[in-house]
Amino acid sequence: MNNLEILYEDNHIIAVNKHSGDIVQSDITGDKPLGDFVKEYIKEKYQKPGDVFLGVAHRIDRPVSGVVLFARTSKGLVRLNELFKTKEITKTYWAVVKNKPVPEQGTLTHFHIKDEKLRKAKLFPKEITGSKKAVLHYKLLASSDNYHLLEVQLETGRFHQIRAQLAKMGSPVKGDIKYGFERQNENSRSIHLHAREIQFIHPVKKETITITAPVPDDVIWKYFEETLNQ
Repeated sequence: MNNLEILYEDNHIIAVNKHSGDIVQSDITGDKPLGDFVKEYIKEKYQKPGDVFLGVAHRIDRPVSGVVLFARTSKGLVRLNELFKTKEITKTYWAVVKNKPVPEQGTLTHFHIKDEKLRKAKLFPKEITGSKKAVLHYKLLASSDNYHLLEVQLETGRFHQIRAQLAKMGSPVKGDIKYGFERQNENSRSIHLHAREIQFIHPVKKETITITAPVPDDVIWKYFEETLNQ
């Protein structure tokens, strides 16, 4: 709970910088989810008796870090869900890859199927039975001697979409052995994919909110963040 990094907070929503390896909601592992830590934080800070309401507006994969948005009221959750449904929320990701993409900027379109048994996304060039369209936009932001930083914006939100589509392009995310990177990161619970920023019209205040998540404490991430800030 001491490691909880609050990025934004008001009476209606709260945003947290999720660490790699954390889960947003309960799953079969039985590990304590991020949402429970956020509830404890709210309960303690505001001295709330009884149960604390917290709605999960969206999720990011366990090995991925970055912005996760929660609703503090049922009204806020309904409105956030509608914003996600109508694609009025812009989510920007950063991905570190070893293979420089060609071209350096573009749009990837595939047809996506979630393999439930393997817990893996499968992509196809054309529509097949049961598939859903997956679209993302990427561009190269910076390069080091060994790695490249991509900015990714999702047009659709499919299971493992960024990981699978970048791998299909020939640029798997660093540390993501599930999708073809050759080795795990030193922190085996992480991959170099970070939900960097989220922007939306506040569901109650009706003003534009931009929330940016600092990168993990990692040499490669810090190099790229500092390079772009120069």
